[in-house]
Amino acid sequence: MAMAMTMQEFLKNQDVDFEVLSHPRAVTASHIAEQSNVSGERLAKAVLIKGDSGYRVLVIPSTCRADLSELSHQFHERLGLATEEEIRDLFGDCEPGALTPLGQAYGLRVCYDETLVNQPDIYFDAGDHETLVRLGNREFHRLMANAEHGRFSRHM
Repeated sequence: MAMAMTMQEFLKNQDVDFEVLSHPRAVTASHIAEQSNVSGERLAKAVLIKGDSGYRVLVIPSTCRADLSELSHQFHERLGLATEEEIRDLFGDCEPGALTPLGQAYGLRVCYDETLVNQPDIYFDAGDHETLVRLGNREFHRLMANAEHGRFSRHM
């Protein structure tokens, strides 16, 4: 599998400059960073959460985990992780465990952690376990212009 078609079409429709990079198959964020020679602070991972107001895709550094209690406080609602079945239903063209942070391509709200703001570029799964997308800082910010943001991740 290569880049998820939904994401590829979204990036092209947004007229965004991006780079697609291949790497040896890796499933965990730490292995992806190692295989790709990318800092974990610049490798974004996506986490799908659900609450009373629906689903959100969280975008956090791969070296962190989402603090759901902080998010629940910020959004004033109870939040939890989506199930694998819900992820498959919403991201049908992504392999399990290779969720893209571009939730807006799938009609979902996105919330990014502000710790990503100062990175020169951001890397993330392209929908499989062998491909990354690289966006420059400016392009990442442009795509996230309408996304919610805050500080809600903690280093592992």
